[in-house]
Amino acid sequence: MDRIVYDRMAAHDSTHWWYRARRDILADYLTRYAALPAQAQILEIGCGTGHNLPMLATFGDVDAIEIDPAAREIASERLGKPVGAAPLPALTGVPRRHYDLIAVLDVVEHIEDDVAALAAMRECLAPGGKILIAVPAHQWMWSAHDTVNHHHRRYSKATLKSAIERAGLKPAKLGYFNSLLFPLAAAARIAGRMSGRDDSDDSPPPGPVNALFERIFRLERHLVGRVPMTPGVSIVTLALP
Repeated sequence: MDRIVYDRMAAHDSTHWWYRARRDILADYLTRYAALPAQAQILEIGCGTGHNLPMLATFGDVDAIEIDPAAREIASERLGKPVGAAPLPALTGVPRRHYDLIAVLDVVEHIEDDVAALAAMRECLAPGGKILIAVPAHQWMWSAHDTVNHHHRRYSKATLKSAIERAGLKPAKLGYFNSLLFPLAAAARIAGRMSGRDDSDDSPPPGPVNALFERIFRLERHLVGRVPMTPGVSIVTLALP
């Protein structure tokens, strides 16, 4: 990712509506469907500035990997121990058959060979382990945001399912999320494309709007996995060996 992406993440990951609500949605999703053992061994790959680590730590003992040095330093402070730097797909030095949960949250789209990356993660799972995957949806929504984030693709449910299965895994509870705000996001992408003002700036909107978007997005914590969601900005699933 471009340096500016990490800088914005560090500045806004505790206040931006998207980060805040997504953490709650994913926490509820894990609580309902992951069936993790007590004190589960957890690895987050591509943890960025570590904004998900406190949430994941409520489920067990967390390790993390991040290849950007500045973001890794911030994440290490949040985690209270060093964050590793093993890149995908090799994951050199990451213990095999060890983790009850691996979280890759808006990461797989950054990897050119996503199937090889998922297969490497599979080798790091303990018996009964799972991979929590979140990715951006809809290739037609490609924008400057994807370019500055160095994405290789956005996914459909079918293409994500195919990549998971080719890696020797099975998807469970695969579906859209960030659906309630999807019409607004889609309209903004289309308008930006038509006007030539496609902008990669993902800073939070003004305070009242930020709070409103957070409340709307957080409502999905009661829905994701329980009911089929209409098309959304993102897709989430648990991948099982």
